[in-house]
Amino acid sequence: MKIIILGAGTVGSTLAAHLTKESNDITLVDLNTRNLQSLQDRLDIRTVAGHASHPDVLRAAGGEDADMLIAVTDNDETNMVACQVAYTLFHTPTKIARVRAAEYLIHPELFSQTALPVDVFISPEQLLTDNIQRLIETPGALQVLDFADGQVQLVGVRAYYGGPLVGHELRALRQHIPNVDMRVAAIYRRNRAIIPEGHTVIEADDEVFFVAAKKNIRKVMSELRRLDNPYKRIMIAGGGNIGRRLAQALENNFEVKLIDHNPARTKMLSEELEHTIVLQGDVSDEELLIEENIEDMDVYCALTNDDEVNILSSMLAKRLGAHKVMTLINRASYVDLIQSGEIDIAISPQQVTIGGLLTHIRRGDVARVHSLRRGAAEAIEAIAHGDKNSSKVVGRRIDELRLPPGTTIGAIVRGSEVIIAHHDTIIASEDHVILFVVDKKRINDVERLFQVDVMFI
Repeated sequence: MKIIILGAGTVGSTLAAHLTKESNDITLVDLNTRNLQSLQDRLDIRTVAGHASHPDVLRAAGGEDADMLIAVTDNDETNMVACQVAYTLFHTPTKIARVRAAEYLIHPELFSQTALPVDVFISPEQLLTDNIQRLIETPGALQVLDFADGQVQLVGVRAYYGGPLVGHELRALRQHIPNVDMRVAAIYRRNRAIIPEGHTVIEADDEVFFVAAKKNIRKVMSELRRLDNPYKRIMIAGGGNIGRRLAQALENNFEVKLIDHNPARTKMLSEELEHTIVLQGDVSDEELLIEENIEDMDVYCALTNDDEVNILSSMLAKRLGAHKVMTLINRASYVDLIQSGEIDIAISPQQVTIGGLLTHIRRGDVARVHSLRRGAAEAIEAIAHGDKNSSKVVGRRIDELRLPPGTTIGAIVRGSEVIIAHHDTIIASEDHVILFVVDKKRINDVERLFQVDVMFI
């Protein structure tokens, strides 16, 4: 696929690295020539220096025969205008734009072929807000991923010493919770992936990813670790777009405090947020945190734009007694470095955003993609089409499928019915199939598996 990416920032460069590994023809456009040169030295891509929305720049990038344009510059207006230019001049089939400002997003009628021809708009702030909200609503989880409109969830937890299932084979899980159907999709032990089988023994400190209907998530978690009590009190550090959205999402069901250093911003937030206590101050101020009873907080969320401030304030909050700390980390190299120490969960904005983008880039009918383990693995919701003659999956038992190595099917959603996958489960047309792919290099094989034969009409 020939893809033009506009913007060589964190998201654009990470996306380019992902897509070049999958045999795509990538051209990256940015004003920063030094950044482009550095990326061209590392990746097999073309680069064009120039303003992302200018017609001559898009033409030089190959706009006349591009299959897709992905506009992820730091400027919403540039992204939207670039999609308009690509549509008007080059009839680019698929146009994706990153749009951050909520003022645009609340008017979806703006994005249509008769207005602004943006086929898909991605809001990183909203994706991050949803991600953090799911973590807060699922105490003790490292990751919580929604599939099939939330009917099914893929949850990652760290197995604790003393958990009922720790030290036992996976097949014993049915005896522990006989009335709950679930499937372990992957296990990571000391950063190495283990494909789960019935005889696999779960060890303390394993990172276990399992799939289950949303209503059964806590029951399964209780087999792997001591359940945390539901969270009630949340402190948010940083009143930017993400902090504001998160406070709005939580304030009706949780006790929320928000701290920001900017007086004008805190005044605006105090008027906009109805039930959140808004404080003006330094999130790294020990006296302020103590005064605001940090030791009583169930979750401290560090969501400023500064990685160092987020890390240091999170470590301080943890030392002062916060039960859980979640930290927004923009620099990818920091994420694995700090997680599982004093910081409980490190959240990578680009990984969350990349998942949202990959959903619309994958070949075949893919409803959702989540990028995991810094892009090394993916969880995919693929829709099966066709019949036994035209499809490689429809009408076949799971143990008959030629799944790529390291790929597991966790669940199938058929209408409103959630079916946890077993070896004898038969896939039907229009099923939503939830897959976990440990090896990113196998993504193309998974895509081909779900593509309908060209002879099918």
